[in-house]
Amino acid sequence: MRISYDMGAVGHWFDPGYCLGLAVEAERAGFDVVWMGDHFLPWFHTHAHSPQAWVWMASAAEKTERLSIGSGATAPMFKYHPAIVAQAFATLGCMYPGRIELIVGTGEALNEGPFLDAWPRWRVRSEMLVEAVDLMRQFWTSDDYFTHNGRYFKLKNVFCYDKPGKPIPVYFSAYGPKAAFVAGVHGDGLVTWGLKFDFTRKEIIPNFERGARSAGRDPSALSRVAWVDCGFGEPKRLLEKFRNSSAAWFIPANYDEPDPRKTELNARKMSDEEITRMALLTEEPGDLLDVVQRSSEEGMDHVIFSDSSFDPKATISAIGKHVIPRVKR
Repeated sequence: MRISYDMGAVGHWFDPGYCLGLAVEAERAGFDVVWMGDHFLPWFHTHAHSPQAWVWMASAAEKTERLSIGSGATAPMFKYHPAIVAQAFATLGCMYPGRIELIVGTGEALNEGPFLDAWPRWRVRSEMLVEAVDLMRQFWTSDDYFTHNGRYFKLKNVFCYDKPGKPIPVYFSAYGPKAAFVAGVHGDGLVTWGLKFDFTRKEIIPNFERGARSAGRDPSALSRVAWVDCGFGEPKRLLEKFRNSSAAWFIPANYDEPDPRKTELNARKMSDEEITRMALLTEEPGDLLDVVQRSSEEGMDHVIFSDSSFDPKATISAIGKHVIPRVKR
């Protein structure tokens, strides 16, 4: 079981320099990966930050030694041509071999919408994502110049001169059955709900496995990652922080909303019960361990704690003291 720390929500609330120090703390605590959300605009407006993920990743990799650094989730289309994503991650993988990882997804209007005249349907975005990832993998591995003439992307006569030192795993973010099927066909792993155990067991995993088998792949050879939205501290205070910040991403309609001011207002209408169904807000370290153990029982091999605490250092410390030693022993 791998245990990771997601800096996405933290990176929306705190400045990038502070987050850089947290990466060092996470390595000391024994985490396997630190992730930074690849956002152009944040999920909320008040008190918000929104650093460029790849710039931050390079700094974090330089400040640490063992820790893997990942982007989650990058949409390698719209604001980035997939070849530019591939070049950036090839460079990171060349400088920090075996320490660079990538979660990809079909994007959100907050991040990609500002670059488009119209926001495409999910099916179109999914097709674009698959083609983009295929193109990126070809760029990383091709032994010679190549040309790509696809349905959505064109690339003429290119070659990657600085290849990743080791293969870069590409996990597909999938929170619905159709996306889970695509993840099984094309991903090195699946990233999905970490607290909605019944839904994941009944809807996500079967479609993920069906997708893998349809592509002649062994589902058991692919990683299964549980994404756990959490806050460590006094739950009532954390409820209000969630309502005014991270809860915005719990609302499906917000994925199609390009304005953080509006997504924040939408999230403020959420009830306490709605938020606590989606996020683990606790001051008991044992609750953090319980969700890892339950995830393992459900067949997951990697848990990402996406932290929305007031004190991220306390969250990192609690997981480092009470969760990681029990999992890694």
